[in-house]
Amino acid sequence: MAGPNVTAPTAPELPVILVADDSLLEQRYVGRILDQHGGWRVIFARNGEEALQAITQAPPAVVLTDMNMPQMDGLTLVQKVREQFPRVPVVLMTGSGSERVAVAALKAGAADYVPKQALAYDLTPVLERVLSFGQAEHRRYKVLQGMTRRSSQFLLENDPVLVPPLVAQFREDLIEMGLCDLTAATRAGIAIEEALLNAVYHGNLEVSSDLRQNGDEAFTALATERCSQEPYASRRVKVTARLTPTHATFVIADQGPGFDISKLPDPTHPDFLEKPSGRGVLLMRTFMDEIRYNATGNRVTLIKRRDRSSRDG
Repeated sequence: MAGPNVTAPTAPELPVILVADDSLLEQRYVGRILDQHGGWRVIFARNGEEALQAITQAPPAVVLTDMNMPQMDGLTLVQKVREQFPRVPVVLMTGSGSERVAVAALKAGAADYVPKQALAYDLTPVLERVLSFGQAEHRRYKVLQGMTRRSSQFLLENDPVLVPPLVAQFREDLIEMGLCDLTAATRAGIAIEEALLNAVYHGNLEVSSDLRQNGDEAFTALATERCSQEPYASRRVKVTARLTPTHATFVIADQGPGFDISKLPDPTHPDFLEKPSGRGVLLMRTFMDEIRYNATGNRVTLIKRRDRSSRDG
């Protein structure tokens, strides 16, 4: 006697990464990096036009694009995706000579960027971060009726593990207050995360980004060592957030010695864009409407004003 016909549960589909690059050699290289993750499905397009057609047919979880391509370059692709598919984040791959265009693409709506020279060790963490933001359940982001302001204050230990959940909370706050959509909140969240990590690593632990020139090993080792040493171990990061229907203000203060803000280089300069020390500053300045440091350089204020689309919608 035959048993009941039971249908096995269907495994969830893997997130799709759409890679737009006209170089088959670079496609294979990026494909090998992404295949090592095992949790994504990777598809390819040879230029921006092909990528846009693929997105129209089935929007991917994220678009990873080269900047210099025929027919439609990376900057134009970012603009088109932001306009037509605002919930699909775009991550840039920047090579030598594309720095200025990359800055323009970030301003146009790209979610993040990875220098090609750092793809091997930076690409997977960047994509994981962008995907974790974008895959959040949309129903959690419904605007709370009657809310006129929200204020909160946190005192964080020097543990980077505490940063993502706090950023997730701020991201939700931005959407619930109606200040921006999911993509803009993702960009703001990345800026806040960079500011928090700067406060932990560079502020309280006084670890220099110069140690990251050849990877993260020396940087991480020194940070881990100082987490149990004084005076670093007892320092804290104070975070204050104030949100109203018109804007959000995030103040992040560390207890380190600070730095001379007059010596802060321009992160959009081509010589600075490819350096690890320029990444966080560039993302903060690009994704927030205003960035202010105090005189001693151990407190930064990030301001996100309400998006025009949120005002009109």
